[in-house]
Amino acid sequence: MAASAGLTNRRSRLATRWERLNGPQRIAGVDLARGLAVLGMFAAHLLWIREDFDWSDQATWIAVVDGRSSILFATLAGVSIGIVTGGRTPLQWDAMATARWRLGVRAGLLWLLGILLILTGVPVYVILPAYAILFLLAIPLTGLRARVLLPLAAALAIVMPILQVMLDDLPVWGTRAGGDLSLAIGWHYPFTTWIAFVVAGLGVARAGVRRLSVQLWMLGAGSALAFVGYSAGGSDAAAPASEPSSLWSAAWTSAPHSSGLLEVIGSGGFALAVIGASMLVCRSVVVWIVLPLRAVGAMPLTAYTAQLVVWALIALEVLGRTGDLTGFRDLEPFWPFVLATLVLCTAWALLIGRGPLEWAVDRVARLIVPSALESDRAVGDSSPRR
Repeated sequence: MAASAGLTNRRSRLATRWERLNGPQRIAGVDLARGLAVLGMFAAHLLWIREDFDWSDQATWIAVVDGRSSILFATLAGVSIGIVTGGRTPLQWDAMATARWRLGVRAGLLWLLGILLILTGVPVYVILPAYAILFLLAIPLTGLRARVLLPLAAALAIVMPILQVMLDDLPVWGTRAGGDLSLAIGWHYPFTTWIAFVVAGLGVARAGVRRLSVQLWMLGAGSALAFVGYSAGGSDAAAPASEPSSLWSAAWTSAPHSSGLLEVIGSGGFALAVIGASMLVCRSVVVWIVLPLRAVGAMPLTAYTAQLVVWALIALEVLGRTGDLTGFRDLEPFWPFVLATLVLCTAWALLIGRGPLEWAVDRVARLIVPSALESDRAVGDSSPRR
């Protein structure tokens, strides 16, 4: 009898984990896009990418991860913020206030984790400090509808890359304090321009990311924007060969990590197209084939953080220091990291449930900012028992 009850309980737990990953409360396409963004960032970190990206040359396609993976990550942050603050219809009153305060707490935790990852000495630009600031900037916008958010994203995408050139030219960045500040705020992913991606993602969530019409619109409009941005950028999709001669020439670029106007248009469109395509793919039987990728996308913070921590440990043991990027890439770590991440995230999702860092961040946010219902329960639980 006891053995039968134990087996039933294990089956029940497994069913609960399966439901958490595959039930209607999760958006499979968003998880798939997040999984692609995480592994794309792995590739950008761990692979030697020597060729410039060119649609007509398959040998260069791996360069698609350079810059675009992190922009996809930022756009998906906006989608996630939109989902947790009500989806198509923004939350009202107390519910929205609670969601906003929790987003603020999450931002603080992400920033702190980002600083800790920077201190490992792993030679990458850690995105989490920028991610945290983008969360904070998005909070006041969570009450807006898609009809306001999407035009606002377009306006930011046009105006901010031009202002970004002037911001990047400020003398402070040439000082030691400026270098430390740059790392602390994730200036490699400047929030001043990248807020456009978050606002676009938030707008997509408000438009209804589950709707077929919205998914088709994302794929079509995103592909068109990518074509326009990259076509206008031409051969400067690689790092600029010389110093730009004017503010406009500095802004008019599609080079990865330039935050130029054409990169914002092209890579922002690329991000929308990937999210739309991921949503459409997950309407078919392919949703089960990509389950390991969805598992990674269900715990992106854990996967991203684990990559950098394991990198630091291996580099310290094998190379004697964590900052040797050339030496670490020469170890060819990409495929072992990817396969281990896919296997471990899938096993964790199916056997245990939510990613450990996702659970911890959510738990802390809920403890610091309880909802009205949770507060009432806490009061009830603390009252004298008779």
